[in-house]
Amino acid sequence: MAFPYMEAVVGFMILMYIFETYLDVRQHKALKLPTLPKTLEGVISQEKFEKSRAYSLDKSHFHFVHELVTIVTESTILYFRVLPWFWKKSGDFVTVVGLNAENEILHSLAFLAGMMIWSQITDLPFSLYSTFVIEARHGFNKQTPWLFFRDMIKGILLSVIIGPPIVAAIIVIVQKGGPYLAIYLWAFTFGLAIVMMTLYPVLIAPLFNKFTPLPEGQLREKIENLASSLNYPLKKLFVVDGSTRSSHSNAYMYGFFKNKRIVLYDTLIQQCKNDEEIVAVIAHELGHWKLNHTVYTFVAMQILTFLQFGGYTLVRNSTDLFRSFGFDTQPVLIGLIIFQHTVIPLQQLVSFGLNLVSRSFEFQADAFAKKLGYASELRSGLVKLQEENLSAMNTDPWFSAYHYSHPPLVERLAALDEPDKKED
Repeated sequence: MAFPYMEAVVGFMILMYIFETYLDVRQHKALKLPTLPKTLEGVISQEKFEKSRAYSLDKSHFHFVHELVTIVTESTILYFRVLPWFWKKSGDFVTVVGLNAENEILHSLAFLAGMMIWSQITDLPFSLYSTFVIEARHGFNKQTPWLFFRDMIKGILLSVIIGPPIVAAIIVIVQKGGPYLAIYLWAFTFGLAIVMMTLYPVLIAPLFNKFTPLPEGQLREKIENLASSLNYPLKKLFVVDGSTRSSHSNAYMYGFFKNKRIVLYDTLIQQCKNDEEIVAVIAHELGHWKLNHTVYTFVAMQILTFLQFGGYTLVRNSTDLFRSFGFDTQPVLIGLIIFQHTVIPLQQLVSFGLNLVSRSFEFQADAFAKKLGYASELRSGLVKLQEENLSAMNTDPWFSAYHYSHPPLVERLAALDEPDKKED
């Protein structure tokens, strides 16, 4: 008797939903607490706390509904074998338009196109409610409906342009990869990641936002001096018009080798009236670079990707696996989708482990900025970002340990306030 892979996958998905819902309930209770954590009393204003609490509770209620709809939809699709039915219908569509349904690439692209349409339709109500109700209610949304749908259409067009060549390449690699398939797939995705990281900030990101050089002045001079003192090869310093979509704020860095760039959200500059707070945030980000956190993370992701492809090569020819999900044939694309579902338990463990590492990196980057003399400025900058973004002030320890890639503000401030260890 064949192993019931599909039933096992659906069962685990439901168990994970129950576990994560339990964590969500714990977090919801924490969000309802009427007082600030003791360490934030006198640091965060009561007005900001009340606004943060209302915003977080609104998002929490929305999250419960969204996750329930998601698990019901995904479980139904798998259990009632909607995927094999849709695979057959996509093949029929290819035939109707006069193409060869035996061509696996064409068949797969038709299947993906249908899935993309389905995803857009089912996700749209949630995206609209999140953007134009929750975000707007709390003063964050700056998008007009026209801008929202324009961004959505641009995203779809990019998928239509970029997606087919990538899918076709993967199918050909799997069909011809032989015993070295895992290596070929990894090499392809590695090269693709490098290309996308190079092209995204230059060609894709400007389609959605306007990037302008940071004007000459004290802020630019301070950031450039800081970068120079750390031998960071800063080539360009941009401001992005994040305020056209949201009043949330952020800053990030990107680039390879000697061509590094720093991007500041215009909302960050508006919210942090003190230049030193912004410089401290940049010092934290530069800490990630100086301590090689980005390199370590990228290498770890490449190792995990290679191991994942190795696992896929072991099961891709399993007739029982495909039949369990309702497929009589073994298409490459379907094999990848099924494999992703079967390794959900491992993915959850890996995600939890990566979050642990990420939180450790955040503490290290904070300590780096502190060592540069930006402890008080970083402290005030983190508080300012927490206030302006209305981030959750009270967090459940189980929830944050499982979900958060960044430590809660309380923990970061406590670490910054710790006296430096004396060197022997």
